[in-house]
Formats: sequence, structure tokens, C-alpha cells
Amino acid sequence: MVALQEQVKKGVKILKAGGAVAFPTDTVYGLGADFSNFKSVERIYEVKQRSKYLPLPLLVNDISQMKVLAATISQLTLFLARRFWPGGLTLILPKAASLPLYPIGQSTVAVRVPAHPVPLALMEGLGKPIIGTSANISGNLSTSTAGEVEQQLGDRIDFIIDGGECPSDNESTIVDATGETPVILRQGIIPQYEIEQAFEEYQKVNNYAHCSGL
Repeated sequence: MVALQEQVKKGVKILKAGGAVAFPTDTVYGLGADFSNFKSVERIYEVKQRSKYLPLPLLVNDISQMKVLAATISQLTLFLARRFWPGGLTLILPKAASLPLYPIGQSTVAVRVPAHPVPLALMEGLGKPIIGTSANISGNLSTSTAGEVEQQLGDRIDFIIDGGECPSDNESTIVDATGETPVILRQGIIPQYEIEQAFEEYQKVNNYAHCSGL
């Protein structure tokens, strides 16, 4: 098998050229492309056979990249991001008006910092966030190995980075953080009780700051 570092370099070149690349993450295998390239985004929708009324989640390297994609960043959002990132939490945020290529009328964006070196290296090489949807046909089971990606997507995509089996076969937990209370939209690798515990801690911190006049 070609060394992982060489596979990542090839993946970056393909992404820069507008291609579609599958890669391992800390949850399941992801399917990535340059989020700012219209043709690349269209390609991902076609490959996954995904409704274009559904936005594609984005992966970012850190919280600073998240701030570029979101219209506003609440204290709750920052608290959850600092608690669970990098990791298996996808946050739904108000979308920045400048964010391109999302369905017309879509007011939010889904963002995550993965805890896996491959997608982080891809973003580092590309110099921007990437689409980070699951590498499967919409409605089919998620994939946790390069072989499973090959079975579902085959030659529909340009390259599969074989990083071995993902440490989990569970997708990320999706939380809507646009309001005052986090709402779990999809239960995934992070259990509900951890989100609830984090929110309780957030409330305690906020109440303490309010009572102290901070």
C-alpha cells in the first residue's frame, strides 16, 4: 500500500483540481471536495445521489475557520466547540452571507473539526475547509474502510485514501447551536448525556459570571 503521506499529497492535488476524494476520519469515511468550487460541489451531490435541497457539511481545521463560515458565533457555540473539538460533534450555525454554494434559502451551515490527521492534512494542503459528507450513497450504510467505499462509490470518485479502518463506525452527533439551548438533530458518536452535561456546565458558568457581574 502506498504510504499514507503520499496518498494525502495526491489527495490535495486532486482537491485543488476540483476532484472528489474519500478519506478516513475519526467517525466514518468522508467524501471531500473544495467547498468553494461550484463544479466540485455539484459532483458530490451527484456521486452521493443526494437531494440538492440538503446542504453538505463542512470540515474545518480549527475554530478560527469556523468563524469565517458562520454569521455569528454564540458563547454556547464556542463552549461546545472547545469541549468537543477536535472530535465527533457537528455544529449547526447561522450561515455567513458570503458563504457560497449552499442551497438557496439555506440559513445554516454544518461545521466540524475532525480528530484525524488525514482530513486535517488535506485542509492544510488545500488551504481552506473541505466538504466532509459521509462517503456513501445517500440512504445506504456509512463506510468504515476503503474497501467499503470502493464497493459503494467505485469509479464515481477520483481517489480513495486508504488509511485503514476508522476507529468508529458511527457518524458524528449533529447539534443545532443556533438557539439558546443545544438541540440534538442526529445521535452519533457523542452520546446525548455528554451534550446535556456540557450544557449544564455552560449554564453554571454563565450564571456565575452573571452573578459576579463579569
